[in-house]
Amino acid sequence: MSPIARLKAALNGGRAPGEHPALPCSPAELAGAAQRSVAAGAEAVHLHPRDDTGAESLAAADVGAAVAAVCRTCPATPVGVTTGLWITGRDATARQAAVAAWAGLPRYQLPDFASVNVSEPGFTALAATLGELGVAVEAGVWTPEDAGALSIADEVPRVLVEIMRPGVDPLAVLARLDEAGVTAERLLHGEGALCWPMVELAGRLGLPTRIGLEDTLTGPDGAPVAGNAELVRLALSVWSAARSVA
Repeated sequence: MSPIARLKAALNGGRAPGEHPALPCSPAELAGAAQRSVAAGAEAVHLHPRDDTGAESLAAADVGAAVAAVCRTCPATPVGVTTGLWITGRDATARQAAVAAWAGLPRYQLPDFASVNVSEPGFTALAATLGELGVAVEAGVWTPEDAGALSIADEVPRVLVEIMRPGVDPLAVLARLDEAGVTAERLLHGEGALCWPMVELAGRLGLPTRIGLEDTLTGPDGAPVAGNAELVRLALSVWSAARSVA
């Protein structure tokens, strides 16, 4: 998996269709959003595939359609997907079966990487299945406890330090990764009100970050944004400014 120097675009997340006028859900919409985000400076894209109703899906047909569409418009850009346990109603067995079924997809429909939250049941088995498919694992850690549970033996190429709620110290999470001997690439990002502070902190620390309609619908000044590409441009400006004074 190619390292990310500065920024990955998270195009849609679990937001409901219509939650933002530019929220991409269909394969064609995801492809257009990815193309614009990459043109704005994103080095990789992360997406949540949807079914025909707009609901998040881990079904092979939905994953393959979304990935293939994005790869057609951004052939040189790594594409990743979620494996969020909530998509299968928190049924780890159903999630495992859904991801295992990706084995029937041709290579051009398989994502380059997939995020797996360490705190969710079935992490180890799912990471192994993804490895057998040739899909790299991004391990999501939300707390110092998550970071401590991820040992060097897990051998993931990238760790997502995801600050999802107030009161979680990102520096403490990073320190626990050091204590656990985890040397994987680290990407730091936040969600909602924590999004822009984490973009700035990532710049100061020299870590890559993430931005997109999954994480926020507004810019650092609180004003609504037109879409993912605008968020990418704003985040790169914030990240670069913080890096220049670090």
